[in-house]
Amino acid sequence: MAEQVDVVVIGMGPGGEHVAGRLAEAGLSVVGVEAELVGGECPYWGCVPSKMMIRAGNLLAEARRVPGMAGAARVEPDWAPVAGRIRDEATDDWNDQVAADRFTGKGGRLARGRGRLAGPGRVVVDGPGGGEFQARLGVVVATGTKPSVPPVPGLSEVPFWTNRDAIAAKEPPRSLTVLGGGAIGLELAQVFARFGTRVEVVEAMDGLLPSEEPEAGELLAKVLRRDGVVARTGARATGVRHHGDTFTVTLESGNDVTADRLLVATGRRVDLTGLGLETVGLDPRARALPVDARLLAAPGLWGVGDVTGHGAFTHVAMYEAEIVVRAVLGEPGPAADYRALPRVTFTDPEVGAVGLTERQAREKGLRVRTGLAQVPSSARGWIHKAGNEGLVKLVEDVDRGVLVGATTIGPAGGEVMYGLAVAVQAGVPVEALRHMVYAYPTFHRGVEDALADLRSGDTPE
Repeated sequence: MAEQVDVVVIGMGPGGEHVAGRLAEAGLSVVGVEAELVGGECPYWGCVPSKMMIRAGNLLAEARRVPGMAGAARVEPDWAPVAGRIRDEATDDWNDQVAADRFTGKGGRLARGRGRLAGPGRVVVDGPGGGEFQARLGVVVATGTKPSVPPVPGLSEVPFWTNRDAIAAKEPPRSLTVLGGGAIGLELAQVFARFGTRVEVVEAMDGLLPSEEPEAGELLAKVLRRDGVVARTGARATGVRHHGDTFTVTLESGNDVTADRLLVATGRRVDLTGLGLETVGLDPRARALPVDARLLAAPGLWGVGDVTGHGAFTHVAMYEAEIVVRAVLGEPGPAADYRALPRVTFTDPEVGAVGLTERQAREKGLRVRTGLAQVPSSARGWIHKAGNEGLVKLVEDVDRGVLVGATTIGPAGGEVMYGLAVAVQAGVPVEALRHMVYAYPTFHRGVEDALADLRSGDTPE
């Protein structure tokens, strides 16, 4: 007989843990199911430890900028404090006891194992905390994503790194090939390069950060080149082999790229197989769990986070989690709205972006006008000098006179993006943005320069 509970949450990453904890605090009987670590990818192998690595790499870069600005400096990279901080402060050496206790302390029950649906509201957990549960109010699926490994001949046969291996590295490799020029690949490539690793990035698309504005990829390519990173774009891998201590990636051009380590950072994918979705009438072969604006996938079944396909970001998972909490508790609140979806690539400079890129806006049939401003040409950028690379790009829907997207690159690109995210979300008229007061001298004052460039542009036909 299945045990009767109120809610079962399958997957205790950031979104799942938030749903489960909030509902348990509300007095419901909640079972959280997790096969790995409570907290998920973000605190153990993603957002938190990677930003610790990035912080360390940025400190080295800043020290190297002292000559000509503030005297002299000698920099000797040491990976040991980075590895130690990741183990001691971020991950507790990949032990989730604190997170598990946090959840059970709210009144929840943790079931260790893999959960799968066995019909409406019914969940079977295979593992040490196994059992069968019948959820009176519903089930939440929050199983996240896994690294997407491209079908390159030979790749599946070699001991390549994923982001997890890179995060857990006790020392930087002497050389590293990175397959993938997206956010994860570039962040890790820059960090290791700043600690002395010889790094080459191989990206099949024609530019870095291919999902963002092309200006972002072009700028990062120049900056990474100064860090010693070789970026090969439009370079498709056709084979991989491993012999001794050397990985060799053969490119479509016939050239080989060799290194001591190979990091595969070609994106992440949803895997719905094994969840038993067919028992509730859903397709386990789908690319993502189909949900409506209230995150409902089927009667009494919700999806949260990466699994919904709305973006592999912790902030999206937390946003969706609150919508599901309200739905389960019967509380009022708005449906999901992804018009102003923010994202940040934490390279140096940071790349903040919100809403649509210019290409995406045009593909939607919008009449578009863009404005561009260079951070080094602004007062704050000129003052900042070393390390001041960046730009602000605005995308306007001319017919409505509002911004539908923006990109802010610079020393604080992710922070500058916030104000533009508000403008996109609220549909603030561009004319109103032009008549705001922008503090001087700040990085965000570059938005005013981009608005001036937006005005001077030709109106699309």
